[in-house]
Amino acid sequence: MHGMHARLPKHFVLEERLERYRDVIEPDPYHWRGHWASACAPAGATPFREVRLDLGCGKGSFTVEAARREPDVLFVGMDSEPVCIAYAAQRAVESGLPNVVFVPGTGMRIREMFAEGELGRIYLNFPTPFPRKRESHLRLVNLERLMDYRHVLAPGAEVCLRTDSLPLREFALTQWELAGYCQTWRSDDARAERPELPTSEYELRLSAQGAKVFALFGTPGEPAPKDPRQTAEMSLACYIPQDLSAFDDYAPHGMQATVQNLRNRAARTGGDWSHGITRYR
Repeated sequence: MHGMHARLPKHFVLEERLERYRDVIEPDPYHWRGHWASACAPAGATPFREVRLDLGCGKGSFTVEAARREPDVLFVGMDSEPVCIAYAAQRAVESGLPNVVFVPGTGMRIREMFAEGELGRIYLNFPTPFPRKRESHLRLVNLERLMDYRHVLAPGAEVCLRTDSLPLREFALTQWELAGYCQTWRSDDARAERPELPTSEYELRLSAQGAKVFALFGTPGEPAPKDPRQTAEMSLACYIPQDLSAFDDYAPHGMQATVQNLRNRAARTGGDWSHGITRYR
């Protein structure tokens, strides 16, 4: 879901990889709705105390490291890319950890996969930003998704967004408000403030390119909005700061061309590019 496809080794055979590591891949996650903590526990062991979802888990490095740190929590990693699932499953098998499982999917049917209150946390680590308005329904932080998360989160459970994209984080703030979420943590440099958080290969790659990690954590407030309506601007270009110097060292993945186009427009208009923003919607 990160939008950067894995480069495959010369002799990589997807079907063979998925078969080899099938013990940690759940092809029918809907079957376990309401029973994840007990069904995934090792034979004879007590159920896991909590279930957490890493939505858009990529190659699974964050998921596996988080599982290593909390052995009594079940971590479910989900990704829409079969190649990522194959790599993540390999990592999990080689780790020997019994508290991690991977499932294919986008999370669009999350309420069919998990029962009400079944999840203790949802991680959204560097989700694909889908910057254009016409793709905004695919964002993992849009209003519809946040309302779905409400149903599967336990009381007080968090949704944890980390991203290299300031515009996506700013858009998420509007969606947090519309969906009635309470902020529990907001950061413009999450790695500096919480260096102890598990990382991933993807985050390390972006950091090496100069990215900072923006964070927004929140928990659903009560009562839930009765009839939430989308009122926010849906193009991420609308959330780019007027001062483009914020992107001198790094432009968010997926928005490099947009930022450069706005720089060119600003150069032609004496610094004001906002009147042309509709082009990027």
